[in-house]
Amino acid sequence: MRLLLFFIFSTLLINAQTVSVAVAANLSYVIKTLQKAYLKHHPKSKIEIILGSTGKLTALIKNGAPYDILMGADMAYPNTLYKDGFALKKPSIYARGSLILFTKKERDLSVGVKKLTDPEIKKIAIANPQIAPYGKASIEALKNADILKSIKSKLIYAQSASQAVTYTLKVADIGFIPKSTLYAPMMQHFQEGKNWINIPSKLYKPIEQGMTLLKHAKENKDAQEFYNFLLSQEAKKIFKEFGYIVE
Repeated sequence: MRLLLFFIFSTLLINAQTVSVAVAANLSYVIKTLQKAYLKHHPKSKIEIILGSTGKLTALIKNGAPYDILMGADMAYPNTLYKDGFALKKPSIYARGSLILFTKKERDLSVGVKKLTDPEIKKIAIANPQIAPYGKASIEALKNADILKSIKSKLIYAQSASQAVTYTLKVADIGFIPKSTLYAPMMQHFQEGKNWINIPSKLYKPIEQGMTLLKHAKENKDAQEFYNFLLSQEAKKIFKEFGYIVE
C-alpha cells in the first residue's frame, strides 16, 4: 500500500512539472532551441509543445484545452483570452515577426511583390488570414501594394504559417512565409534575391507576437518560470538568431 501511495505521489509530482505550451506555427523551429536552453537551467522540468495556428489554439483554449501558456503570432488572440477571463495576466510581446516572399525555384524578384502579377506565377501560398496572423499580414501587404484584386484567383490558403511553407515548397509557385523559416536547416541554402525577398515593412503592420499565462498555470510554478524565461535576455538572443525582431 505504501509503495502504491509513493508511486501515485511521484506521478503527481512529475505531472506538476509539465508545462503545456500552445505555440504559433511560425515558431516551430525557434521553440526547440528555447526549450533546450530552458531545460539546461531546469533539467527536471518537462515542456510539452502543441503547434498550430493561433486562431485554432485560442479556440481550443476557450473550449477547455489544458494549456499553460499561449505563444501567439499576434497580440489580438492573447488579448482576447485575457479579456475573456482565460488568462492570469495581460499579454506580453516577446518578439516581432516579418514576412518574406519565397520561391523554391530561382526567379528574378527584383520587381518585388509585383512579381506576383507575372503570368508564370499561377499559385501563391499564404496562411489563412481568418485564423493566422501571418496570413492577415500577407493580405494587408497585397492590398497596400494594390495588386490583391489582380492576383486573388491565384491564392491558395494554408491553415497555418508552417503549412504555408509546405505549400510553397510543394504545390505553389511562390508564397508568403515568416522570415524565421529561413533559419530551418532545410531552408538555409536558399538565397536572397533569387529565392526570397523581404516584404517592405511599410506594406503591413508590425507583426507583434504576444503570449499570455493561462489560468491552467495558476498552480504550476514551472509554467510561470518558463513564461519569465521567454522574456529574458537569453531568450531574446535566441529569437534574434532565428530572424525575429526584439527590443
